[in-house]
Amino acid sequence: MRIVFIGSVVFSAKALKELIKINADVVGVVTKQESAFNSDFVDLSTIAQEYDIPYLYVKNINSSESIEWMQSLQPDVIFCFGWSNLIKKDVLELSPLGVIGFHPSLLPYNRGRHPLIWAKVLGLTKTGSTFFFMDEGADTGDILSQKEFDIAFDDDAAVLYDKMTETAMKQIVEFHDQLKSNTYKRVKQDTSVGNNWRKRGAKDGAIDFRMETKSICNLVRALTNPYVGAHIDYKEESIKVWSVEPGEYNEFNIEPGKILQIADDKIEIKTGDSSIWLVKHDFNELPQVGSYIQ
Repeated sequence: MRIVFIGSVVFSAKALKELIKINADVVGVVTKQESAFNSDFVDLSTIAQEYDIPYLYVKNINSSESIEWMQSLQPDVIFCFGWSNLIKKDVLELSPLGVIGFHPSLLPYNRGRHPLIWAKVLGLTKTGSTFFFMDEGADTGDILSQKEFDIAFDDDAAVLYDKMTETAMKQIVEFHDQLKSNTYKRVKQDTSVGNNWRKRGAKDGAIDFRMETKSICNLVRALTNPYVGAHIDYKEESIKVWSVEPGEYNEFNIEPGKILQIADDKIEIKTGDSSIWLVKHDFNELPQVGSYIQ
């Protein structure tokens, strides 16, 4: 089964290596030379060169050059794992088995942008890893493989990324063999249910200390490495916060945003319901105890 592989993020690299590990017939790799869009960007050409796999750098996956190059490789299937641009009809129809895409949620629920981040920010306790046959919609194609995994309160973005990857690698091994032996199943998505998550912007990463401690923990943990980090607007600066822990302050006559204490560069701040410790942050000069972050 001849596979053309499209990808440009850390997950793409791990999936490509997994396919190589199981001796899948990857006949070509499409990737990017650079990306200002993906914080977890990876140039897959290094892997392709290591294993003597032809590769192509593209800026527009739907260009005639890209299509002609992929078509020349005569793929039976195209795997597109970790690509931020829309795949159009001409690419979708290049191979007999179509294009297999990936979305880290339990489709048809939570289609759209930033699925791991939204799942953590919203305090979900589970999400999933879904591989599907891509169509011209956004995450709407028939499901090939889907598995669920748990989200713990202490999980941060890196832990969730690892959980997602570990789950997905097992699926790739399973459905590769199913596609190869023509024993796979297609499960149509129920379009009467589900939802779409919107694109997040800079304001979505701003910490408001009127929020409950649990919500602030979820926000910071959702946006920490490999992502951009949550932030505090302080004295006309944007201060990144990378790690937090719940505090135990239970008096309710103190306003949210007041700095309660500082210990070893850790800052305890009053929240809407208790307090929170900023454990790792980008303050160059620590604020004063008793002052406010609003």
